[in-house]
Amino acid sequence: MFPSQSALQKNFVAAAPAGDVAAPPSGANLYARFAFAGAVCCSITHGAMTPVDVVKTRIQLSPEIYNKGMIGGFRQVIAAEGAGALLTGFGPTAAGYFLQGAFKFGGYEFWKKTAIDLVGLEKAKENRTAIYLVSSAIAEFFADVALCPLEATRIRLVSQPSFANGLLGGFSRILKEEGVIRGFYSGFGPILFKQVPYTMAKFVVYEKAAESIYKSIGKPKDQLSNSTVTAVNLGSGIIAGTAAAIISQPADTLLSKINKQKGAEGQSVTSRLVTMSKELGVKGLFTGLAPRIVMVATLTAGQFAIYGDIKRVLGATGGVEIAQ
Repeated sequence: MFPSQSALQKNFVAAAPAGDVAAPPSGANLYARFAFAGAVCCSITHGAMTPVDVVKTRIQLSPEIYNKGMIGGFRQVIAAEGAGALLTGFGPTAAGYFLQGAFKFGGYEFWKKTAIDLVGLEKAKENRTAIYLVSSAIAEFFADVALCPLEATRIRLVSQPSFANGLLGGFSRILKEEGVIRGFYSGFGPILFKQVPYTMAKFVVYEKAAESIYKSIGKPKDQLSNSTVTAVNLGSGIIAGTAAAIISQPADTLLSKINKQKGAEGQSVTSRLVTMSKELGVKGLFTGLAPRIVMVATLTAGQFAIYGDIKRVLGATGGVEIAQ
């Protein structure tokens, strides 16, 4: 499932003429590699976590039925629908997060570099937290435009298993019956409310955690082994994923609820969200938090580890570092 190093190098790294040293990628070439690395890492990790996401979504949507925790939820789904039900929504998950990952990671690198060029390297280092936050927020906005239709399809398939047979069937039915805006983007507000704070927390906590770990090691990053760098990425990702999951949990619950079924004719998305929030209350908004922390911490750690490894293989090391 993960591309081999030889395949990545063959397709993305141009061979240098004999005796010459290949110039490092820059410009669009560099950001295309960042985007590809982000697309692969998000698609693999979110796709692999589909069973956890199925159970988490069921707990959020039907807490009166799925009220036995994450392990109990797995057993309930398997007993009622078979083990194959745990892969419901795998297609839209893998495809949606491939697109989202490209925009998120590639966009984050692009907007971070843009901000650094705007204010200067020294000032950027002094205000690096603000740069991390702004860059990740802008990148995530555009990533969500790409993700939202596929996320709406995934949630519909998970919440209504008989709705369609897979990605193409579900996507086509929603488009035909509900149209683009109402069918695919009714959850755009909640997805922004969920994903933008999630991504801001994810990147800033990751950057800060990695910075602290490297300081404790006492050696510059370029003097460490590849395995050590990967371990740092994993550890920082776990910390970042846990923080991001907690911050974005209420919006994740609302997103699942609003995409479960059609809204009433003439009812606005805002009024639906307000009504749902009142009905759920604080406790309801955080239903399913434990399995989501497990899922998000695991996939975030995997994302940063895979992202770093693919960047290294592709020679995409031209991003500007502003950590102290």
